[in-house]
Amino acid sequence: MKKIVTLVLSIICYTVIAQDNNDVLFTINNSPTTVGEFKKAYEKNIDLVKDKKAKDIDANLDLYINYKLKVQQAYNLKLDTVKSYVREYNTYKTQLIAPYLHDKDFESKMIQQAYNRTLEEVRASHILLSFPKRGQEKDTLAILEKLEKARQRVINGEDFAKVAKEISADPSAKTNGGDLGYFSAFKMVYPFENVAYNTGVGEVSKPFKTRFGYHILKVTGKRQSKGKFEVAHIFAKDKSVIGKAKIDSVYSKLESGANFEDLAKKYSDDKVSGLKGGKLPVFGTGKMVAEFENQVLNLKTGETSKPFQTKFGWHIVKLIKNYPIASFDKMKLSLKQKVKSGVLGNLSKKAMIDKLKAKYTVKIDESVLKTVLNKKKVNKTLLIINDKQINASDFNRFATNKGKVVTKSLFNDFLDDEILNYFKEDLEQNDEDFKYTLQEYRDGLLLFNLIQDKIWSKSVNNNEGLEEFYKTNSKKYKQPLKEIKGTVVNDYQQYLEDNWIQQLRANNNISINQKILKELKKAYNQ
Repeated sequence: MKKIVTLVLSIICYTVIAQDNNDVLFTINNSPTTVGEFKKAYEKNIDLVKDKKAKDIDANLDLYINYKLKVQQAYNLKLDTVKSYVREYNTYKTQLIAPYLHDKDFESKMIQQAYNRTLEEVRASHILLSFPKRGQEKDTLAILEKLEKARQRVINGEDFAKVAKEISADPSAKTNGGDLGYFSAFKMVYPFENVAYNTGVGEVSKPFKTRFGYHILKVTGKRQSKGKFEVAHIFAKDKSVIGKAKIDSVYSKLESGANFEDLAKKYSDDKVSGLKGGKLPVFGTGKMVAEFENQVLNLKTGETSKPFQTKFGWHIVKLIKNYPIASFDKMKLSLKQKVKSGVLGNLSKKAMIDKLKAKYTVKIDESVLKTVLNKKKVNKTLLIINDKQINASDFNRFATNKGKVVTKSLFNDFLDDEILNYFKEDLEQNDEDFKYTLQEYRDGLLLFNLIQDKIWSKSVNNNEGLEEFYKTNSKKYKQPLKEIKGTVVNDYQQYLEDNWIQQLRANNNISINQKILKELKKAYNQ
């Protein structure tokens, strides 16, 4: 029963505090500070404080008023207009706002998708046709038609490698027939990866676009990923029967019980790995030539392969350790960082913009847009986002800054940009956590610059002031100034700050709402 009563009282107490958040706790001149502002500052690190005196509401309120007095003086001195301050503040604001510019639901799906794709590897062959000359849309259509014809040839039974060797712009296709081997997430540009994973084994994709040009691909295999491998090898670089005889001789010694590492050091033509007993850096799918990789895939830990040949020569390989794909929880952070970078990050931002377009009221004056696209200047409202009007001249300025001519496609980029700008402005007004964090940094940076001027520079650079302070307090200091300068500087800085606070309190009108303060203290005590 006592636990229930305590819980009810706690809920009532919390409700009272929550309701009082917008009440004014104190004012400095005509500038109010609410209960909510003080609570955030007070509660920020209070759980880490063990000293009961340090938790005292009155003491903390005095410190917070002192802080507010200093910040207000910084604004009065217009330190917020100094170029170095503005630059540093804007840099921080950009960093703080960045996580808000991505669709979290979309991002979560992409992280899960990326993990699922690390568990499965896909093998594909492709045909690439490079982009046409800039602006020639007819050439683009011709390329797509050429790719579609190539696709139909393969579907009708022609060998994909043969067609790739004939028309692909990928130079390697002349030797490998477009075969890219096995790969998994993040190994290819995302549009290519996406088509590959969404195409069935034996199927040929429709033409698609990446930053390299236009492609079609054929998926030739899918398999479960085995992760990464640590191996050692013994290598004979001679590709002839002489190299074969050498590697067979070494293998015979292995079968007779000789130590693999000793043989690698003595006989391997790979002198770098030979010094390490044949050990190679840990690798995953796609890092080694297919013949080498396939041999490793067929080994169990501790097993050694029979001699085999690659384009480099002859090998014997030993599997030292297999590192399977880690769990989702272990990989989540690294996957999140990869998803946020590059194309996936842009897709996440685009998903966010699409959500905002659905949320906001967006009106485009099509007649004004048509005039602008006809290269005619007009000083009229082109776009309205909720209540914000955006002039046609803003679009022209956007195009000039991008170094591009106005087109419908560029207008779509401009619209996305303005949607994000509106969101950023709206965020500071409507997201309390963001607003508080940004204000805290803004004030803290100002205060740092002010304290430099008021205390640090005077205590470090003003030797006369420091010596005068030392002489005035000579009874306290029993040693020469040079020997205890650090202690004296600290004391002098405290002296300067105390005097500064006294002046600020004397020159400003401070009014505390005692009723609200009493209720606040009562709530925290309960």
